[in-house]
Amino acid sequence: MSDYVHEELPTAEVERQRDLYGALAQEVRELIDATIRSTVDGEDVEQARAAIAEATARLRKEQIPASFGVRFNSDGTSRPWGNAVVGLRNAVAPPLTIENDPAGRAWSSFHLGAAYEGPPGLVHGGVSALLLDQLLGEAAAAGGKPGMTGTLTLRYRRGTPLGDLRGEAWIDRVEGVKTIVKGHLADADGPTVEAEGIFILPKWARPDFDKHAENKAGRSGAPSRFE
Repeated sequence: MSDYVHEELPTAEVERQRDLYGALAQEVRELIDATIRSTVDGEDVEQARAAIAEATARLRKEQIPASFGVRFNSDGTSRPWGNAVVGLRNAVAPPLTIENDPAGRAWSSFHLGAAYEGPPGLVHGGVSALLLDQLLGEAAAAGGKPGMTGTLTLRYRRGTPLGDLRGEAWIDRVEGVKTIVKGHLADADGPTVEAEGIFILPKWARPDFDKHAENKAGRSGAPSRFE
């Protein structure tokens, strides 16, 4: 898979880029929120537009030819910085900071603001699906059973309010190369959306995982997870 790039970087360089581009993406997130909620008019809007156009042109001076993909070191440490949920450099991403454990669980507490609205005051249902897809996949990978989404089934129990939320996911069972994962999003009053997903280890990656599907990079450079 050409979009999984083995790119060995020293820890210090990874941290330097994390700080530099992470700060840039956060400013763009603030810009998105400000664009949605601003009530200024006329000259202020025109000046802001011109400044944004100038900044865009500056960033376009040097860039990679396609999407960011996933960069990873030989120890399996990955940099999915273009990811739409956890991407450090992606201003579309909240981004979620996802924690996990080897038992096959993943969880995250996060805040969703105006950029993620569907019905007034509520999170867009498609955004809920996006976040749960990522969380369930992270749980599968944490348990040493990584895969790509085969199916994702959602039950919307009630509206998910914008604001502070929490997501959780866990491996329910494993059937060969298929891992079945369950999870939910919740607010202070409990779950709002429930999900079940089937994650399948791709054929191209199977030779690099032994019968126990050890969660590490394989000899041909296959990633340990599929962000």
